[in-house]
Amino acid sequence: MPHHFAKIAFTPTVKKVQEALGSRSAYARMENVPEPRNQKLTEAEAGFIAARDSFYMATVSETGWPYIQHRGGPAGFVRVLDEGTIGFADFRGNRQYVSVGNLMTDDRVSLFFVDYPNKTRLKVFGRARIIDLEDRTALSRLELSDYRARIERGIVIRIEGFDWNCPQHITERYTLAEVSAVTAPLAARIAELEAEIAGRPASRPMA
Repeated sequence: MPHHFAKIAFTPTVKKVQEALGSRSAYARMENVPEPRNQKLTEAEAGFIAARDSFYMATVSETGWPYIQHRGGPAGFVRVLDEGTIGFADFRGNRQYVSVGNLMTDDRVSLFFVDYPNKTRLKVFGRARIIDLEDRTALSRLELSDYRARIERGIVIRIEGFDWNCPQHITERYTLAEVSAVTAPLAARIAELEAEIAGRPASRPMA
């Protein structure tokens, strides 16, 4: 089965559910594409990932429980190292280390990247490797010189499969920077009009 994301996600039980609910035939066609796909990032996926300032990462504990954690930083903090590998600097957080602990017994991860303004999302399966601070060569590819946050480790993920999700039910959300960029011309015009009004001579009250 050449569609790598489908190969991982569509287990026999999932396929039975698809069959029962009427979507199996459509997804069967997706699986049977002639060439291997959805394992190597194209320019579209690489650009999308590089533009994000956050994502969600799921890991699995040794007791079988899934765990989802938000990861954030400046846009571009997730580095596309090559067509099959991404990585990011892991900044200090609340120090629970649930994701890190889970990766020590199971390297499988599931990632979710979302562009809320454009209602677009990319889901990724991969296998993660922890980069210790002592590995300066590997860590240097993930560091951000202009972001003041303590790096505790790096995490490099080998892509096993990915797929674009549909835009349904994504609510548009905007960051402060995005809102500021859109409203900047309005703010400048308001300031211009206020200055113009302030420079006019005061009107005399009517007798």
